[in-house]
This record gives sequence, C-alpha cells and structure tokens, in this order.
Amino acid sequence: MDYLPLFFNLQDRPVLLIGGGDVGLRKARFLVRAGARVQLVSRKVHPELQQLLVEHPGQLLGSEYRVDHLQGVVLVIAATDDEQLNRQVHKDCVAQNLPVNVVDNPALCTFVFPAILDRSPLVIGISSGGKAPVLARLLRAKLESLIPTRYSDLGQLAGRFRDAVKQRFGDINQRRKFWENTFEGTVAERVFNGQMQEAEALLQQQLDQADTRTPVGEVYLVGAGPGDPELLTFKALRLMQQADVVLYDRLVSPEVLDLCRRDAEMIYVGKKRDNHAVPQPDINRLLVEKAQAGHRVVRLKGGDPFVFGRGGEELEELKAAGVPFQVVPGITSANACSAYAGIPLTHRNYAQSVKLITGQLKNRTSDLNFAEMVQPNQTLVFYMGLHTLELIVEGLLQHGKPADTLIALVSQGSTPQQRVLTGTLADIVDKQALAQLEAPALIIVGEVVALQQQLAWFNTEQV
Repeated sequence: MDYLPLFFNLQDRPVLLIGGGDVGLRKARFLVRAGARVQLVSRKVHPELQQLLVEHPGQLLGSEYRVDHLQGVVLVIAATDDEQLNRQVHKDCVAQNLPVNVVDNPALCTFVFPAILDRSPLVIGISSGGKAPVLARLLRAKLESLIPTRYSDLGQLAGRFRDAVKQRFGDINQRRKFWENTFEGTVAERVFNGQMQEAEALLQQQLDQADTRTPVGEVYLVGAGPGDPELLTFKALRLMQQADVVLYDRLVSPEVLDLCRRDAEMIYVGKKRDNHAVPQPDINRLLVEKAQAGHRVVRLKGGDPFVFGRGGEELEELKAAGVPFQVVPGITSANACSAYAGIPLTHRNYAQSVKLITGQLKNRTSDLNFAEMVQPNQTLVFYMGLHTLELIVEGLLQHGKPADTLIALVSQGSTPQQRVLTGTLADIVDKQALAQLEAPALIIVGEVVALQQQLAWFNTEQV
C-alpha cells in the first residue's frame, strides 16, 4: 500500500486550511462535517466558506501564511495554486511531523483525501494514492448504489445497543455472532423499511431472549482453489469472512488469505515433502478443540479438499467428536492448471477419460499401477509428482507407453508465476533438469498436450 488508510478524530480540533477558493471550500465542507475547527489563511475567501466559518467554530487567521500558524493544529491542508507556497508549507509540516495534504500534488502529501461514502457512523474511504482520483470517485458511485442510506440508521441503532450487548455476552465471539444475526436478519429489514421503532423493539426482544451459553462451534472445510482468488466460490468467501479461526495450508496463496476476516486467528499448518509444520493428528486435534470452544473454524486447503487434500481424514475426526461441519468444494489443480495452460483434459479427437493420480502415496513411495495408465485415449494428471518425475516417466515407458507421448509440466498454475514446460516422455526429464520448474507443479500426460501452444491464453511465455 502506498498509504495506510486511517480515520482522524477531528471533533473540536483545529485544522489549518491554506487557500479559500473553490478547492479550499470543498475541503472545508468535509472538515466541518467531521467536527473540525477550521483555521483559514487566505487572501480571498469564497462567500460560502465565510459562512461556514460563521456557522461552525472556525476563524480567519490572516491573508499570508506564516510558520507560526502551525502551532497547535493537528492537520494541515494547502489548497492554493502557488507552487512555492505549497512547497514551503510541506517543508514546514514535515519538519514538525504534522500531517499535510497539498491538493493535487501527491509528492507533497503525507496523507490524501479519499473519495468518501458517508453512511455515518459507517464511513468508507476509497483512495488511489493520488494516481487515479477519478477512478476512485467512480468506484464510490458504484458503492452508493449498493449500500442504501438506511445503513446509517442501522449503524446508529447498533451504537445505542452496543453497551447492552456487551453486558449480556461476556464472550467476544458470542457478541460477534449476535450482531451478525442482527445485521443479516429481521431487525435490519425493519430498518431498511424505515420501521425504526419496530426494529428497536425487536432488537431488545432478541437481546433479552438470547442464549448466553457457549455453543459448540462449526468447522468449514473450504477449497481455496489453485491460487487465483477470483476462482473462489461465493460460499467460500462468505465463510472465510465470518470465521473466527483459519487453519491454512502451504498451497493457499497470500491473495486468498488476504480475503479472510482481518481479526481471525490465523494458524499455519502447511506441509512440504518431509517437512510438516503441524503433523496431521495435531491438525485434527486443533480443529476439534477450536470448534468445541465455540469458534467457527475454516480449514482452508489449496485446490479441492476431497482431491488429495486429506479432507476425509479430518472430517472423520470431527464426526467422532460430534463437531458439526460443512464442505465447500474448490477448483482442483487439474481443472485450473490445465485450463490456464491451454490444455483441455478431454477432447473428442484425443482423450475420452481422465485419471487423477497422486505422485506420492501415504507410505512416501510412488508404487503406482502403471498398467492402468498406458491405455490410449486418456489423459493422466499427476499431483505432487515433480520430485518423482523420472520414476513416473520410467514406469510409463516400461509398461508400454510410447516414448513420443506428449507431456506437460505446469508450475504454479493460475498465478502470475505460472510456467509451462512441454515435451515427450523421451525428453521431459532432461528438459526439466535445465528448466528447473518449481513445485507446486502438475504433470499432464496425453495427446491433449498437443493443443497447448494453440490454446494457451494465460501468461503465454513458454519455458
């Protein structure tokens, strides 16, 4: 981020505004709405700005800026067309560690004004860091249509009940669930319909009748897909946003993790070959313990949790412990990596079936049934097989697969780092020795690989 989004408390605090024209007026309107006391320095003052100074506790300090005008203020805005003056204001503010904004000059700003959507007490700021302010305003306009003005009333209602809810529920997770039910239920509908008295009475009734016992939580086994966050399902995103605890694997991308609730407890339980951060029995135990403590737990797995993801093993433990759970499928790597590499898994002219195969079994060997894999007109997809590529190729050749059979390695599929290496069973090991594609990678074997160069559309640079 170029700027850290922050919200200033300016209630009854002095803010220095230099420049009283049209631009200064626009800034002053925001300042007085936030309760600030505007201290103005300007040769000419817009009539409406003069009126704002009268109606709100502000004052005109003079016509010429002096460094002593900075004394006691908490924020400074320069809204002039005098470049030399703007630079001097910026220099003086930086020397005194004062936040300063020079309008339309990001290089001289230590903070910027966002495009603001006001649903007080809910306030949304959208900023491009000064690079594309028109784009920020367009996004704000979209949000205006999505977020009704009645959200302001809902926020005010929640504020009036905040202390009472805190007294009723001693546990923060219980309070969070109560408010989520409120904001997504009948109380919110009453507010949106303008029925404020009914909404308040209903909220009081729900609070009085609320069960304060700590319930057993729930586990959501969620497929995070191959890495591109746009491939998440709507349900996956919704559960990630409401989870109290997130246990996530190594293959879950940072972009996907960034979509989880900000204050959720994040626990890394990733595994690499011969390096398990948390052994599987401990993962199972954590899921049970967190749920029994009343938490909503997301178990976030790369790809799909039921395709080589040990999802079934974890659910067996939850079932035995009496913990409720849900399963949210994800786009498995075979689908995503083949699609992003331009390799259809099936095609009427090349393959009428697909086999998904793990390149590493539970006993850490690759004792695969190669006899089933050498049939024509099928596509083979190997997961976790990059480290056993030579063994896989050797097994296929020994069981009669032709040496000129096409093969592709797709590394970090669906991400900007995606790399695709194609070849034949005869030469792919040597090619990989030179290319050194990194895990995670998928191995695709079959005649459909012939379509890769023709159909490649994403990150098309070939290795």
